[in-house]
Amino acid sequence: MAAPKKNRGLGKGLDALFGDAEVTLERKPAAVNESRVAVPAKTEEKKEEPAAGGITYIDINDIKPNENQPRKTFDEEKLEELAASIAEHGLIQPVVLRKSGKGYEIVAGERRWRAARKIGIKELPCIIKELTDEENMLLAIIENMQREDLNPIEEAEGIKQMIDTYGLTQEQVSKSVGKSRPYIANCLRLLKLPAAVVDYVAEAELSAGHAKVIAGIEDEDKQLKLAEETIKYGWSVRQLEKMAKEEKVPAKKPRKAAAKNANVKRVEEDLKAALGTKVTLNQKGSKGKIEIEFYSKEELERLIEMLKSIK
Repeated sequence: MAAPKKNRGLGKGLDALFGDAEVTLERKPAAVNESRVAVPAKTEEKKEEPAAGGITYIDINDIKPNENQPRKTFDEEKLEELAASIAEHGLIQPVVLRKSGKGYEIVAGERRWRAARKIGIKELPCIIKELTDEENMLLAIIENMQREDLNPIEEAEGIKQMIDTYGLTQEQVSKSVGKSRPYIANCLRLLKLPAAVVDYVAEAELSAGHAKVIAGIEDEDKQLKLAEETIKYGWSVRQLEKMAKEEKVPAKKPRKAAAKNANVKRVEEDLKAALGTKVTLNQKGSKGKIEIEFYSKEELERLIEMLKSIK
């Protein structure tokens, strides 16, 4: 595949898709309410091929989703809300398509297309663009990212696809999607998390902020442990940061006792023989202490009597 062009102009985002286009609903309202939907009269005239760039009404069954759509999950509740809004107010913004076989493929506006299908709309206002596969995928990613329609994992996978499939650098991606270079790098780090943690983020059990903190931990077992505890206890990002710092601090190793010299050991053995119990001599320089162990009240009384008898 040819190397990507440096000056794509993709940073224009939605302006590159829609330009100054405005949708007029006079031709065919997008609402499903029968009192508002104008039914076009039957005609035997040959259907004209839609012009590229202008707004045209396309049969919804001639439209298919974008195979390179970075968004993999669609919130059903939000789709229902969008469908209700379309039914009430019509479809304000056109769907952007490109020609694909005998029909059309969505470049931008899959949520609108899905919502329209829910309420039985037959035709959609569309803009037809002539795009390469590369431009199609990049614009789909940019549109979703600018609308903040992607979950953090979908966004990271979209960025990775831009880099892996089309050879863009992180700097080029940064300019294309209007995000900082560190933002792009942090997004990609999320894909290196354990699979279970990635799923938690994709399912919104963990936020992107939580995931970035966990990504800063090197040990995978600790990453998974922190993720599960965050969900269990409902930790905020700040609380998780505190716990992550504790995980990074290595446990203090107990200091080994200094090896005793032969003279100290000999004194301990002599005292043990004399008193009939374990004796420990701890010496620091010219100072120290002697510890005499006993294991019963009777033994303590015996040791006391022995020590009293020493003249």
